[in-house]
Amino acid sequence: MIKVLLNGCLGKMGHAVEDCINERENVVVSCGVDIAEGEKAYPVYTCFVDVQETPDVIIDFSNPLVLDDMLSFALAHKTPVIICTTGFSEAQVEKIHDAAKTIPVFYSGNMSLGVNVLIALSKMAAGVLSDTFDIEIIEKHHNRKLDAPSGTALMIADGISEVMTDAQYTYDRHAYRRKREHNEIGIHSIRGGTIVGEHEVIFAGHDEVVSIKHQAQSRGVFASGAVNAAVFMKDKPAGMYDMGDLLRNN
Repeated sequence: MIKVLLNGCLGKMGHAVEDCINERENVVVSCGVDIAEGEKAYPVYTCFVDVQETPDVIIDFSNPLVLDDMLSFALAHKTPVIICTTGFSEAQVEKIHDAAKTIPVFYSGNMSLGVNVLIALSKMAAGVLSDTFDIEIIEKHHNRKLDAPSGTALMIADGISEVMTDAQYTYDRHAYRRKREHNEIGIHSIRGGTIVGEHEVIFAGHDEVVSIKHQAQSRGVFASGAVNAAVFMKDKPAGMYDMGDLLRNN
């Protein structure tokens, strides 16, 4: 039985991960951490220093502000961590990579299988089309999402940049008046209602457009990916892991 510490257990994604775990026979939530106060069937702490349990793995759907405390706990207890939170600063991402020198860290801006297929297809398309097509990314999320652009949109752009080496990310065209440069990857954010998550990559050429799109119908797809990652990461050696490693393992 794999014992999970669920960081952000009282949030919407925390509830989704808990529901997913409750459907599994090989995983259990042993405790949770959340800056809000609330009750669960398992112990819930407001900070990591109070945690009494010894989890096998941490699943993190929380807030970038909690990163330091979570990594300190994980490093002290040599606990693998699944980081699903987005919106980290460059300095925080560096801390995540530093932690991976000591403990196993699974870090992904999106835990959906379909999104990672979209990224692979976008890289393939960019390899063929980027010389003559303009590339734009549109992401849509609910009105409570704090970070923009989404971590997934940046994952897509980073993937495309692996085959389009001179790419320049452009977020805000209203701030200047000039024609679009060909090496730009436009990244646009929409926030509204209860949209779970939509990402579309547009390749616009002369008289033709190719579009690759993914829509998440529920938070369950991300929760399932996180739980699968937790099972995958138990007893792994120190290092950085992502959805590519999980997909290759399957």
